[in-house]
Amino acid sequence: MRHSWIPLFALKRLLFAIPLVLGVVIINFLLIQLAPGDPATVLVGDFPVPEEYLDRIRAEYGLDKSIPEQLIAYLGQLFQGNLGVSFSKRQDVLTLLLERMPATLKLTLSAMVLATIVGVLLGVVAAKYRGRAPDTASQVTTLLGFSVPEFWLGQILILLFAVTLGWLPLGGDAPVRGDGDVLFNLDYLVLPAVALSFRYVALIARMTRSSLLEVSSADFVAATRSRGVSESLILRRHTLKNAAPPVITVIGYNFGFILAGSVMVETVFGWPGIGRLLYESITSRDYPVMTAILLIISVTVVLANVLTDIVHALLDPRLERK
Repeated sequence: MRHSWIPLFALKRLLFAIPLVLGVVIINFLLIQLAPGDPATVLVGDFPVPEEYLDRIRAEYGLDKSIPEQLIAYLGQLFQGNLGVSFSKRQDVLTLLLERMPATLKLTLSAMVLATIVGVLLGVVAAKYRGRAPDTASQVTTLLGFSVPEFWLGQILILLFAVTLGWLPLGGDAPVRGDGDVLFNLDYLVLPAVALSFRYVALIARMTRSSLLEVSSADFVAATRSRGVSESLILRRHTLKNAAPPVITVIGYNFGFILAGSVMVETVFGWPGIGRLLYESITSRDYPVMTAILLIISVTVVLANVLTDIVHALLDPRLERK
């Protein structure tokens, strides 16, 4: 049966992902614990308190234990589905994440869809007009995408379209007073989605162009061209289909990383997602929130890679023999 090997292939990838995620969780936890600073001083605030009170706070939150003991306790809680309690907000971490996650999903999915559409179109145009003005323009655009930091681009977009022209809002995801309908708040999404997607537009465009040029020089395309078939028909029926797997792989692999990239964009635009929450937790040394968000990002990256491998296997039958 066709693709009957896919379930076993997917199972192998998932089994390989489990120790990988566990290793990432442990490394993230250790890096956070080894960072300078004492979260107990954040918990008590700026008001001067006796050292005995600080010791009591550390004991209450388990900060007086050694790092190995804290790691074992953290893993035990994690396996029970308990992400802990936020030091700074005094709130269950899982509840915090569930409140912020919809905003982040809205931003990252929009940015990835935008990057995919624009990137593929740029790549197709660049490949079709190789060596000419459209190709040069596409190459310059992708070079800027690789060079311009997302947070800097976000600030430029705010200055131009929000401050100078007044076409779009400065930040946030909805007006302080007004209709909360998603359709009426799309203007708040435009600038952060563009800022977040620009780098991935460059990646997808470069890969699309490279893959199309490689396929267009293949023997079967040359044979089709020799029969008098038009270039547009060759592009639609043959080149795009065979050039798709590497492009889909790039899109899938970067889907997880775009979540990590949303941290600075959400901070610049005041977007109320988990990226901004991570920034706030870093400034306040809120270890439970930091470890939980890094866990989500790590799991998302790993799962995106697994799903991409599966899709790639479906598109490329040669993987069946591996």
